[in-house]
Amino acid sequence: MNVNASMAEQLQELLISSEDADRFLEDLAVFSSKIIGDGVIVHCGVTLVRQRKATTVASSSDEARKLDEIQYGFDEGPCLEAIATQQTTVVADTRTDTRWPDYFAAVQEYGYYSMLGVPVFIGGNGGAALNFYAKEPDTFTPDIVEIAEVYAEQASRALQLAVRVAAHAEKVEDLEATLRSRTSIDLAVGAIMAQNRCTQQEAFDILARASNHQNLKLRTVADRLVEAISGKPASTHFDS
Repeated sequence: MNVNASMAEQLQELLISSEDADRFLEDLAVFSSKIIGDGVIVHCGVTLVRQRKATTVASSSDEARKLDEIQYGFDEGPCLEAIATQQTTVVADTRTDTRWPDYFAAVQEYGYYSMLGVPVFIGGNGGAALNFYAKEPDTFTPDIVEIAEVYAEQASRALQLAVRVAAHAEKVEDLEATLRSRTSIDLAVGAIMAQNRCTQQEAFDILARASNHQNLKLRTVADRLVEAISGKPASTHFDS
């Protein structure tokens, strides 16, 4: 069987079967660790860089996430190097590698000696990488590195799609929140106008003063007023 085709099929199945983008990324991290770990326990983190900030969006274990976060704290290491240079970065033994001594010293406290950072192309202004960690030195041999690079190439499209889906979901969520906020405030202003026989601006000023006096957000005060009057929260056409 063609290895590339097999990986592509497995990644496609992984993407289809995942409930959402977050779940897919977590499944991807676990799947990646198993693909690379041939008889050796390997942990995997998925790093995404947006607006120059690196974040672990998924990991196969708490250890992988912790090791990623330590790397971000030092602002140096194989993962960040892989993203910056778009080149695979291998660390055979943290005890003898001299590139990032401070980071390596911190990682050794957790008992990890081998690392592998593989860049993943996602397009746009962002960057991504698969980060692999193992406790045994010299874990990532040339053969394993080659498999990891082929796998990262196959994972690229799936990861791009997941990032786009997540970005779209965030936009929809922001839109829904904005519409709900506007709905609550508009209803509250209308209720104040009816109760006080005042103009829309006067009603809004009353709502704003209540917000300042109670030290609460305007929407929160509006929500409470609408619920007090109607007995249920305000809703938009997004609500089912």
